[in-house]
Amino acid sequence: QVQLVESGGGLVQAGGSLRLSCAASGGAFSSYRMGWFRQAPGKEREFVAAISRNGGATFYADSVKGRFTISRDNAKNTVYLQMNSLKPEDTAVYYCAANIGAWITRTESEYDYWGQGTRVTVSS
Repeated sequence: QVQLVESGGGLVQAGGSLRLSCAASGGAFSSYRMGWFRQAPGKEREFVAAISRNGGATFYADSVKGRFTISRDNAKNTVYLQMNSLKPEDTAVYYCAANIGAWITRTESEYDYWGQGTRVTVSS
């Protein structure tokens, strides 16, 4: 059973930066496509970013493109989300997820394992 644990959330002012981490255990991390999702208060969970097994392919939601960067370190079983130029609308609980399927994907239902989430609050 794969376990994912997010960290790095917190309170930051608009324009600031945070780096989220997601540590994986209990599985073959390098074989998983990884993604980040977020859920803002009163809204549905939405896709943020995804990365391929070796990190060679990434893609992003339009709302974060150019500001967020997803990366991974397979030696450390960890995926990261560097968030720059944060906006109040980025306030949400951020979740990492692992996909054991064949393709990197932005579809929530195609992810097999989920972390508990880490809260990010951006003040204006």
